[in-house]
Amino acid sequence: MTIAFTEDRKFTQEQVQRLFRSVGWVSAEYPEQLHKALMGSSTVITAWDGDRLVGLVRALDDGAMLAYVHYVLVDPEYQGNGIAGHMIEMLRDKYRDYFYIEVMPEESRNATFYEGHGFHVMPDGVAMQIVNPDW
Repeated sequence: MTIAFTEDRKFTQEQVQRLFRSVGWVSAEYPEQLHKALMGSSTVITAWDGDRLVGLVRALDDGAMLAYVHYVLVDPEYQGNGIAGHMIEMLRDKYRDYFYIEVMPEESRNATFYEGHGFHVMPDGVAMQIVNPDW
């Protein structure tokens, strides 16, 4: 299996929706907004097996000091092949001159993956969010 990685945003709305559905993320149910959000993001790195989108990482940054990793996902059929780790390392390299690179794993079981790539749990850190009930 040869996986190609790129920052080119050549993905379609349908390809993105299929990938997000493959991991059961609710974002897939809002394909137009999801595609628009990805197109407007600071950085999107994608992984491809031919013309099949199999992985994606998205980061938002302030242009100087902080990059926030928001999406990290790999199609379950491709998990366990180092795809997510490679994309994270690509992000780390891109943002190597930034003071902070942050991530907020939505599931604590994923923390060890990020720790394996140099992330540390913030002392006394607490994740917070507002979910718009109109969605």
